[in-house]
Amino acid sequence: MRSGVVTEEQGRQNVYAVEPTMYVDAESRAGFTNYAEQLNGRLAMIGFVSMLVLEVLTHHGLVGLLKGL
Repeated sequence: MRSGVVTEEQGRQNVYAVEPTMYVDAESRAGFTNYAEQLNGRLAMIGFVSMLVLEVLTHHGLVGLLKGL
């Protein structure tokens, strides 16, 4: 029944959903893993560089921009 089709006695076909094959990673991607640490580091670098670009373009820091709101 790999195709998901069953033929009844009267010749009618019933089509059933075939369950996909499940794959399990050997390495967990939750908690303090190398993947999580690399992702956090990259996001921190993007945030730092975007703050530098913001200060160069507006000639104000983040605190100065937030005080104007």
